[in-house]
Amino acid sequence: MRNLIVILMGGLSGERKISFLTGKACSNALKKKRYKVKELDAKGYFVDKLRKLKPKLVFNALHGRYGEDGFVQSILESLKIPYTHSGILSSSLAMDKELSRHIFKKHKIKVPKYFLLHKDYEDNFKKKMKNKKIKFPIVIKPINEGSSLGVYICKNKVQFYKNYKKLKKEYDRILVEEYIPGKEIQAAVMGKKVLGAIELIPRREFYDYKAKYSSGAKTKHIMPAPLAPKKYKEVLFLAKKAHNLLGCRGITRSDFRFFKNKFYLLEINTQPGMTKLSLVPEIANYSGIKFEDLVVWMVKDASSNR
Repeated sequence: MRNLIVILMGGLSGERKISFLTGKACSNALKKKRYKVKELDAKGYFVDKLRKLKPKLVFNALHGRYGEDGFVQSILESLKIPYTHSGILSSSLAMDKELSRHIFKKHKIKVPKYFLLHKDYEDNFKKKMKNKKIKFPIVIKPINEGSSLGVYICKNKVQFYKNYKKLKKEYDRILVEEYIPGKEIQAAVMGKKVLGAIELIPRREFYDYKAKYSSGAKTKHIMPAPLAPKKYKEVLFLAKKAHNLLGCRGITRSDFRFFKNKFYLLEINTQPGMTKLSLVPEIANYSGIKFEDLVVWMVKDASSNR
């Protein structure tokens, strides 16, 4: 259908519910701007439906596995349908927390000390903790999830083994990293432009799934992040550098911890949320970009061979 934009949303990941919220918000924004829009749940035989619809482009509103790890991007490339956000390689690199950190470290971006545990090899845990000089508290998380799904802060061995058992039921590879205290700072990049950085003060232990998507969590947002001017410029520089190192396109959001006057990059999100509580729209709005205009920019930025 000529000039049709398909909003790909839902999908199969643990972030399915949030993806619908993002998709609906972006769909409504585009309708307000008089774009022809069709919402499509990315499950079942959605590829056949895409072929029949023959859209001008796809707005990728998926979150998590299959949606932002290079999987759906490879499908869209094979169908020769332009799409928003990052391409196959940059999406897969950003989603893989070990590979992306290896790249960041090599290019002088600080990350927490970490190591990988493969399923059923927890016997290596003590040895790796010693070799990496990591002490409790630690953070354990799946290597390829988003929205802080499956993230646990473990203050001792008992907590580690309890939470590790939960994770290994579903995940083959688990990242173990040192816990970095300090300020939670998140910075947004829009193409070649850095939009700004925000500080989050969650009432919960950290900025987890509930803190991100529940209004009842009452996470405090401070925009712009209250940093010294030199440090504010530094975090924007690091966010842009991470974006470029992975070859990202469109919008990204980088998550940092600021501790003892140093920034530690935790991860980069190639498809950040676009809900009422999401950070990128808030940062963009502070920069003078309204939500509808942000979504339209993403549509105009869409392409193949990303």
